[in-house]
Amino acid sequence: MIKNGFSIKTIEDEKIEGKRVLVRVDFNVSLTDDFTIADDVRIRQAIPTLEYLLKKNNKLILISHLGRPKGRQMHFSLKKVALHLHDLIPQYQVTLVDDFLSESGQKQLANQKEHEIMLLENIRFYPQEKEKSSAFAQKLAQLADMYVNDAFGVCHRSDSSISQIPTFLPSYAGLLLKKEIETISSIVKKVKKPFVAIIGGAKISTKINFLSKLLDVADYVLLGGGLANTFLLTQGLAIGKSLAEKEEADAAKKLLFMAAQKNTAVILPKDAVVGNPSNGKDGGQVVKIEDIPKNASILDIGPQTQAMFSNIISQAKTIIWNGPVGYCENSQFCRGTDFLYYAITQNKNAVSIVGGGDTLATISKKEYLDQITHISTGGGAMLEFIEKGTLPGIEALSQKKS
Repeated sequence: MIKNGFSIKTIEDEKIEGKRVLVRVDFNVSLTDDFTIADDVRIRQAIPTLEYLLKKNNKLILISHLGRPKGRQMHFSLKKVALHLHDLIPQYQVTLVDDFLSESGQKQLANQKEHEIMLLENIRFYPQEKEKSSAFAQKLAQLADMYVNDAFGVCHRSDSSISQIPTFLPSYAGLLLKKEIETISSIVKKVKKPFVAIIGGAKISTKINFLSKLLDVADYVLLGGGLANTFLLTQGLAIGKSLAEKEEADAAKKLLFMAAQKNTAVILPKDAVVGNPSNGKDGGQVVKIEDIPKNASILDIGPQTQAMFSNIISQAKTIIWNGPVGYCENSQFCRGTDFLYYAITQNKNAVSIVGGGDTLATISKKEYLDQITHISTGGGAMLEFIEKGTLPGIEALSQKKS
C-alpha cells in the first residue's frame, strides 16, 4: 500500500505473474522541431516498473499519448518512442500496434510472444480517449488481465485510459507513481521554512489555482517566463511584443493583492534579456524591466534578476520549481533558467521538487541532478497534486471494484 494516507495497492502488494498487464505510462517526451526525441527522462523513469513486471513473466501492453494530435497526425506517432524503448531494454522486442481496434491489431496482440512488449499507438489518436468514454476503456480493458497506472504526469486528467479502465480490471500503482505520491506528499506535509516557489512557463491561466494555494504557504514566489509578463502588465509596464495573457491581467492583479494580505513576497523580474526569438545568434540585449523596447520581446531574466532570485534561493529550506524562466527553445535564452538550476543544486540545506515537461527537458542532461530531492515527471499533475492532495487518476485506483 502507498504510504501517506492513500489506500492504493501497488504492484509490490500483489503476486502478479504470468498475466497480461495493461500499463499506462507517460511517454509524452519533449520533441525537437523535426519531431525527434529531445529528452527521454519520462521513458527512463518508467523502466523500473516495466522490468519488475517483465521479470515475473508478464506480457505487457503499454498505453501512452504523445503531444496534442488533432486526429491521426503521424508526426505524433509513438514509432520513435518504441525504437528508443528497445534501445533502453534491448533484451525485449518492442512492437508498435498501429490500431488495437482493427483486425490486424487484434491479431498482433493475440500473437504476442515472450520477451515482446506491445506499445499501442498514440492513444490520443482516438477521440474517445479525451471523452472519458467508458465503452472505449472497456475495449482497452479486454486486452489484459489487470491494469497498472505508472503515469503520474497525466493523473490530473480524467481521460479514458486514466480514470475509466480501473472500473473494469484489478488495478495497481506502478513504482514510479508510488514514488511520486509518497515523495511529494512527505515534502509538502512537512514544509520547512523559508519556502520558495519558482514558477515560470508561458501561461498564468493554467496555474492560477496553484498560485492561489501557494500564497497560503510560500514565503517567496519567484515569477519568470511568459507568466511573469502578465503580472508586469498589471504594474503598468510596457512589455513590447512579449508573450502575455492580457485577458488574465485581472486575475494576476488579484493574486498580487492576496499576496500582500498574506505577507507572501511575489518577486517579479527587475531586468530582462530582450530580442527576437527566432534570432539565436546575438543572444539579445539586457535592459531594465521598465525599458522594454516596443519592437522587442522579453526572452529571459537578466543578470540583476538572476542575482536577486539566487540570493532568495540560497536561503530556502523548501523549494518547488515548475517552468523555465526564459525561452529555452533557443539555448541563447536559457541562461537564466540554467542559473536558477545551479542555484537550487548548490543549496545543500533545502529539500527541492522540480517538475514539468519543459523543465525536465531543460535540466535532464545537466550535472548535479542528484542534488535535487525529487524530479517529478509531472508538470500540471505535480502542481495540482500539491494543491489538492489527490488527482483523478489516483482516485480511480482507490475505488473498489465490483
